[in-house]
Amino acid sequence: MKKILNIVCVDDEKIVLDSLNSQLTRNFGNSFNYEFAESAEEALEIINELRNEDEEVIYVVISDWLMPGMKGDELLEQVRAKVKNVKTILLTGHVDSAVIKAIEQKKDGGIHCIYKPWNEQELIALIND
Repeated sequence: MKKILNIVCVDDEKIVLDSLNSQLTRNFGNSFNYEFAESAEEALEIINELRNEDEEVIYVVISDWLMPGMKGDELLEQVRAKVKNVKTILLTGHVDSAVIKAIEQKKDGGIHCIYKPWNEQELIALIND
């Protein structure tokens, strides 16, 4: 069985996706398949397209929290319910009580949180775990 490693990045700001692309490529080169989405709905479509029963697909999904439509923690919960072998990372620039409550409720589900602006080494270490 072939093992495929995918990193899916989700943010409604293209500049954030470009930054993630640069950092991931610099640190991992061609070790992963990188996908980028500007909405939760687009990310779910990408994940559905990547799924293959004949191959073991491992995911890292990095998502912004505040996006139009579906919030990042909701997206990551849906991904965790659908996909095994997934690490989920929530990126947020918001530290209000609603975000903190949402994050703490999801921690038991394996959602990791990094605050914007993030530290590149911290993100890379989290992916490597």
